[in-house]
Amino acid sequence: MSYFTINKDKCKRDGICVSECPRLIIELKDDSSVPTPVTYQDKEIEKEKIAKLIDIARYSPTGRNSQMVKWLVINSREMVYSMAGMTIDWMRYMIKEGNPIAASFRFGDVVKTWDTGHDIICRGAPGLVITYAPQEYAAAYVDCSIAITFLDLAAPSFGFGTCWAGFFMMAASHWPPLQQSLSLPEGHSCFGAMMIGYPKYRYQRLPLRKKPDERVRSFLIIATELMARSMHNCFLS
Repeated sequence: MSYFTINKDKCKRDGICVSECPRLIIELKDDSSVPTPVTYQDKEIEKEKIAKLIDIARYSPTGRNSQMVKWLVINSREMVYSMAGMTIDWMRYMIKEGNPIAASFRFGDVVKTWDTGHDIICRGAPGLVITYAPQEYAAAYVDCSIAITFLDLAAPSFGFGTCWAGFFMMAASHWPPLQQSLSLPEGHSCFGAMMIGYPKYRYQRLPLRKKPDERVRSFLIIATELMARSMHNCFLS
């Protein structure tokens, strides 16, 4: 049983589906020219645009307006790829140690894909935007996540495509070689990371989303429920 079928009459054999498939389960048979899954164009990211993006994202809310979020931009495809390799090294270590996280996140499959020459960690991104904050700051993860989400939402207005670098974030929290490569100030940690670049393709629509699980309560309903509970407790006593 296949997950989907391909209309051979409409297929242009341009390889876009092969290049963009996140699970790398599509291939072009009987074709010697198979595209490499790279999500981004081979185009430099302008420093001025990144600076404007961060200037927008700095207005994101922070706990008690602490504004503890700091930014690091890796604007080099080679450096991003090198750090993706360090993430794979961490995964190999976790697999070897039998850490349950490796099985839970299927590190073995990720490593196998990497070994075939596919960058499944950073997708060939030319840039990486990182948010970091002091480790002792209680709201560091929340504030950094909100800040980088602001950047994520603003990026398309500048022509950029973005994607959360989840595996990279995990490795940056645990793997000393990657932490040394990032060279963050002492006492600081990475709490957010996002790939960025000019997208190779443009989609006609977003992936489907579930309808919101929404509940709305008014003060009157809440007050009525509290009164009912109070009366119930009185009867019990």
